[in-house]
Amino acid sequence: MTNRRHALQTLASTALLAAIGPAAAGPGHDKPHGPVKKEQTDWGIAGDAKAVKRTVQITMLDAMRFSPDSIAVRLGETIRFSMQNAGTLSHELVIGTKAKLDEHAAMMAKFPGMEHDEPYMAHVGPKAAGDIVWTFNRAGNFGFACLIPGHYQAGMVGNISVTA
Repeated sequence: MTNRRHALQTLASTALLAAIGPAAAGPGHDKPHGPVKKEQTDWGIAGDAKAVKRTVQITMLDAMRFSPDSIAVRLGETIRFSMQNAGTLSHELVIGTKAKLDEHAAMMAKFPGMEHDEPYMAHVGPKAAGDIVWTFNRAGNFGFACLIPGHYQAGMVGNISVTA
C-alpha cells in the first residue's frame, strides 16, 4: 500500500510540475544549457553580452542581504549583474516586479527544489559566482530577491529603479 501511495504521489507531483512549466521541471537551480529565452517581461528582456555597458557587482550574504541592495539604471541600459556569494549557504538572484517575486516565492515555498531556467534568475552556490545579463527596456521600480525558502521572508531583497 505504501508503494502504491508513493507512486500516486510521484505521479501527481510530476503532473503538477509539468502543468506549471519548465521552471519547476526538476531538482536543482541550474541555468539553461541552450539558447537564452528572449521574452519580454514587465521589467525588461534578456540582454546580449555584447551590449553590456556596465557591470554591477552584487555580493550575497548569509545575513540574508544583498550588497548593494539598491541599483539605479537608465532606460535601455544592458547590465551585467555579477554576483558573488560570500556565504556558506546557496543564494539566488531573481529580477522582477514585486507581484512576480511574491508569486515565485510562494511557489518556491511549495516546491523548494524548483529548477530555474529563466534568464532573469541565477542560483549561486556557496563561495561561487554567477552572472545575469539583462536589458531594462521598461521604466519603473522593480526588485530583485533571493527566493530560496526563508531568504525572501528574512528580507533578502533589493530595488532597481529604471528611469529615462
